[in-house]
Amino acid sequence: MTHPPKSSAAPPGSGLPTMPAVPSQPGPPAPPPPPSPGAAVPAPAATRRTAFAEGVDRLREAATTEPGRLRVIGALVALLVVAFGAVTAWQMTDRAAAADDVLTSSQPLSSDAADIYRSLADANTAAASGYLAGPQEKPAMRRRYEKDIRTAADKLVTAASNSRAGSDSAKTIEDLNQLLPQYKGLIETARANNRQGYPVGSAYLRAANEQMQQQMLPKAENLYRKENQRLRSDYADAKAFPWAAIGLGLVALGGLAWAQRRTYLRTNRVLNQGLVTASAASAVVLLWLVVGHVVARAGLNDSYDHGVRSLNVLHDARIASLTARSDENLSLIRRGADTTKVGGATKDAYAAGYDAQIGRLATSLTRAGGLADDPAGRKPVQDANGFMKAWKDRHGVAQQLNDKGEYQQARDKVIGVGKDPTSVCFDNVDKALQTALGHEQAEFQQAAGDGKDALTGLPYGAAVLAVLGAAGAVLGIGRRLSEYR
Repeated sequence: MTHPPKSSAAPPGSGLPTMPAVPSQPGPPAPPPPPSPGAAVPAPAATRRTAFAEGVDRLREAATTEPGRLRVIGALVALLVVAFGAVTAWQMTDRAAAADDVLTSSQPLSSDAADIYRSLADANTAAASGYLAGPQEKPAMRRRYEKDIRTAADKLVTAASNSRAGSDSAKTIEDLNQLLPQYKGLIETARANNRQGYPVGSAYLRAANEQMQQQMLPKAENLYRKENQRLRSDYADAKAFPWAAIGLGLVALGGLAWAQRRTYLRTNRVLNQGLVTASAASAVVLLWLVVGHVVARAGLNDSYDHGVRSLNVLHDARIASLTARSDENLSLIRRGADTTKVGGATKDAYAAGYDAQIGRLATSLTRAGGLADDPAGRKPVQDANGFMKAWKDRHGVAQQLNDKGEYQQARDKVIGVGKDPTSVCFDNVDKALQTALGHEQAEFQQAAGDGKDALTGLPYGAAVLAVLGAAGAVLGIGRRLSEYR
C-alpha cells in the first residue's frame, strides 16, 4: 500500500501555523553514459603550426613544380651576387682607408717622430758647438739651436693632436713636453756662465747633455718606433688579400653558370639574357677586384721597399751624424774628464762615442746606397759618404792635437777657425742626407699614391654592378616563369 509523502504543513482548520514545504536539494550531475561498443571516439583538436613551418611546407610544395624551382633558383642566385658585391665593397673600403692612412697619416707621423728626434739631437749639437766657441758664441749657431727647439716643440704639438688619448705615444709626448723646458733651462744656465768665463758652465752643459742622451732622445726614439709599428700595421691592412670577396665571386659565377646550363638543358636555348648580364657584371667585379688589388699591392710594396725602408735608414744615418758631432764637441769641452773602457784600455768617453757613431753612420750609408733605386737617390748618399770620410780624417788630426794638450789648435780644427774644420764636413753630410731624404719622401708619395689610386672607385663600382647583376638574374628567371602563364 502506497502512503502519500508526509508534509510538515498542518492540516487546514487545525489552528496550527502552516510551514512552507522545503524543496529537495538537487544531486551531482550524472556522468555521461559510456560509449557503446563500436562507437567512434572524437579526435582531439589539432595544434596550430607556426608561420615558419607553414612557410617551409609551402616552399617545399612549390619546389616540386618547375615554376617553384625557378623562383628558388632565382632568389638564391640573386642573393649570391648581392652578397659578393657587398663583401667586395666592404673589404675594399677597409683597404682603401688603410692605404689612405699610410699616405696621409701614419707615414707623415712617422716622419714627424723622426724629425722630433733629429731636432732634439741637432739642438744638443748646436748648444755644444756654441759653448765650445767661448764667450763670443756665433749668431748662426745660436739661431740653429733656437730653430731646432721650435721645430721639436711644433712637431710635438702635431704628434699630440694625432695620437690617441691614453696611448703610450701620448704619454711619451707628454713626457717630452715636460723635459724640453728643463733642458732649455740647463742650456741657458750653461751659456750664461760661459759668457762670464765661469768653468761651472761645462757642468750645466754636461747635465743638459745627459738629460738629452739618457731621457729625451730615448723617449723620442721610442715614439719613432711606435709610429713605425703603426705604419707597418696600416701597410698590412692595406695589402691583405680579399679572400672572402674572391671566394664569394667564384661561388656566384659558379651558381650563375649552373643556372644557365640548367635552363639550356630544359629549353634548348643557348643564352638567357638576364643570366648572361648577371654573369658579365659578376665577372667584371671579380676581375676589377683582383687586378685592382694586385696593382695596389704592388704600389704599396714599392712605396715601402724604395720609400719607407730608405727613409728609415737615412733617418738613422742623420741621427748618427748628429750624435757623432755632439760627442766630438763634448770631447773637447770635457777634456778627458769622462772616461770609459774600450778593449781593456781607458779612453775618453766622448771620443769613444764619436767612433761608435761614425761606424753607425758608415753602415747606414752603405745600406742607403743599396736601397737607392735611381741615380738621383744614390748621388746624395755617395756625397754624404765622401764627406764622412773627410770628416773622419780631419777628426783624427783634431783628436791627436787634443791628446797632445794642444787644446786651442784642436778646437780650431773642430769649430771652424782655421783650415778644413770638421764642422764643414758635418754640415755637408747633413745637407746631403737632407737631400736624400727629400728624394725618398717624394718616391714614397708617388708609389703610395699609385697604390691608393688603384683602389679608387672599386667599392662603389662593386656595389652598383652587384645590384645590376642581381636584377639581371631576377629578370632572366622571370622571363622563364612567364612561359608557364
